[in-house]
Amino acid sequence: MNSKITLATVTLVAVLIGANFTALKFALDHTTPLMLAGLRTVVGGTFLLSFAVLRGEKIPTRREDLQRIFVVSFSITTVSSGLLVVGVSRVPAGLASLISSTMPLFTAVLVLLLLGSRPTRLGIIGLLIGFAGTAVLASPSLGGESAAFGILALVLSALAWSFGTVFMKWKDFSHISPVMIVAVQLPMSAAVLIPFALVVEGTGGTDWSLGLFVPLFYAAVPANAVTFALMATVVRRATPTQAASTAYMIPLSGVFFGWLIRDERLGLIEVLGGALVVLGVYFVVTASARAAALPR
Repeated sequence: MNSKITLATVTLVAVLIGANFTALKFALDHTTPLMLAGLRTVVGGTFLLSFAVLRGEKIPTRREDLQRIFVVSFSITTVSSGLLVVGVSRVPAGLASLISSTMPLFTAVLVLLLLGSRPTRLGIIGLLIGFAGTAVLASPSLGGESAAFGILALVLSALAWSFGTVFMKWKDFSHISPVMIVAVQLPMSAAVLIPFALVVEGTGGTDWSLGLFVPLFYAAVPANAVTFALMATVVRRATPTQAASTAYMIPLSGVFFGWLIRDERLGLIEVLGGALVVLGVYFVVTASARAAALPR
């Protein structure tokens, strides 16, 4: 892939996902967190599954494949997605994007624990810096119950996403296209999230208006289905370093849109903690990219 096209694609992915946190904030003005998470999987799943079928891909039918996809679905688009929206409902969008960006840090730890991969010195330094930044980000909110719960939800969301990512490396998914994997896992998540949201939250807190549908569509399609398709292209055709660069561009984009659209302001502690997280993630993904680029 041409380097300029790759840079443009990576930047577009970071911008689309970064703006997602602000879109979720607007959607949450019209509905409840779990309902929003469920509706997001319905809209995104319908779009992506239709796209995959129209391009001639076949829906997996083997029981083993469906069981493995369900594990990924439950980890990433059910538990992680649900906790993400809960967290965003309780903290500013920019702060949420910074905490969510810890996902590569948890992934590195789970790769070490589950796959036995040895971390490099640069990777260890990155983990220490990144988790120190997470502690700094969390420290001002520990006195407030609502914000503390939101931060905890976001950290657990990142951890659940990391587990699903590592599980996909652990098991063999090579015979299923990346787009179809997500296209199938989103409806699976909808089948769990929607009934759960109806029981726990009901529909009384949902305003079925354009105020909900516009940000919901953005969060489900451009920030979810479209970005995944773009990222799958980058991962397959770009160098590991280029593909990994989205990990530390997304939080910067999230903070920017929180400031631009919702006039959010980060204090000195949040800026310091966010800088440490981004630096730690940069070290971790750089170490991983270098290892992936080495001849085997």
